[in-house]
Order: sequence, then C-alpha cells, then structure tokens
Amino acid sequence: MISAQRYADAVRPVLDRLVDSQAVAVDRAADLIASGLRAGGVLQAFGAGHSEAFAAELVARAGGLVPTNRLSLHDLVLHGDAPRDVLADPKLERDPAVAHQLYALAAPQPGDVFVVASQSGINGSVVELATLVKRGGHPLIAVTSVEHTARVAPRHPSGHRLADLADVVLDNGAPYGDALLPLEGGGAVCAVSSVTAALLAQLLTAEVVRRFHQAGEVPPVYLSANVPGGDEHNLALESRYAGRLRRTA
Repeated sequence: MISAQRYADAVRPVLDRLVDSQAVAVDRAADLIASGLRAGGVLQAFGAGHSEAFAAELVARAGGLVPTNRLSLHDLVLHGDAPRDVLADPKLERDPAVAHQLYALAAPQPGDVFVVASQSGINGSVVELATLVKRGGHPLIAVTSVEHTARVAPRHPSGHRLADLADVVLDNGAPYGDALLPLEGGGAVCAVSSVTAALLAQLLTAEVVRRFHQAGEVPPVYLSANVPGGDEHNLALESRYAGRLRRTA
C-alpha cells in the first residue's frame, strides 16, 4: 500500500546513500564555489521545471550564502523583453535559444560559478546554458540523476547531456522517472529529486562556509529577515554585490 510512512521509509536510505556517495563530489564542488566567491564572484544557480527548487534552496534564504543569483525561465519576462505568454509553453525548457537570453541576463563576471540542476539533464535550455557557461570560462557544477540521464536520449542538437559538460557532477540519487514508490498497475508515485536536491544544496553551503572559516574569513551568510537586525545585516552584505544579485518576490 502507498502511504506517507512507506515513502518516508524509502527516502531515508536514498538520503544516506547520497551523503556517502557524493562526499567527494561535494568537496570538489565546494572548492570551486568557495574559490569563486572568495575572489569576488557570485554563484549563479539555474534549474527548469521542478529543478527550480534546487536553485531556490541555494539563493537568498536564511542561513544561505549572500553572493548567489537565481536564474529562471521567468527572467525572460521579468528582466528581459519576452512576452508573458512565452511562459505558457510547457516545452520552453527544451528550447536551446532561451539559454542565450538567460546567460545575457545573468551578465556573469570573472569568478562567477554556475550550478545547473536537471533531473534528466537532456533538455535544450539546460545543455545550451551549460555550453555557454563553459565557453565563457566559468566552472560548472551539474546536479542530475545519473541513472535517469543515462537512460534517455539527449534533446540538444550537440548530442550532449548536462553531465557531459560539467566540471563536477552531483548525482541527486533519484531513480529513472524520479518517482520512488512503484504502483501495482505500473508507474510510480512520490518524486524524490527535490528532497535530495535540497540536501545537496545544504551540504554544499556547509562545505563552502567551512572553507571560508579555514581561510580565516567571515562567510557572507544571510540572517533570517524575520529576526531583529536581519534586514540591516543582509542589506549590508548585499551592497557588496550591487547590481549583481537579483532579488524578486
């Protein structure tokens, strides 16, 4: 029977395996991010579809790193000149052309590091953005399901997957199709990639902060805006990156 308890029981070993299996990759990714941030760079995070949750976990949240910028397909309308109805296209993330607009809107500078998340790692916008990132000379960290991406054909004209282009690949541990609990009549329910992505985001944050401490530096970390002094603390840190961090409602 499908139940909340069965899902909880199934998720726990996935999280335990992820912590163990991704420790080396998390260290390598944290090295790239910490080096970039300590040199004045910004962490640029992108995910389309439900992978947006990973970018949201890294950017502009209490206990998180300040020099972070979230890229989103919504940027095409909010910060670009695309008409609003472009977001009604359910296949927008498959279009490689939108990556060029997203990259231009990000306006990356030397030292910036990109983290791109995609369960399948095959859609056009994701792979094209990864291509632009590497062409621009920026470190690229991919968050994807190694099992899923290996079982599906790339949709980008190059034949590449996101993982093919990354300096570091973080396996989110999600199965092919993402859903964790099989149904008797076929198919499965209860996705896990958002849960594992949130864990990976916080593992990265912890390791980046540790590297600041090891260097004898104070890490630029947000306080909750809902505690006394939080707004003042956060605005003071954000001012160091004026014009480089987009913060929307």
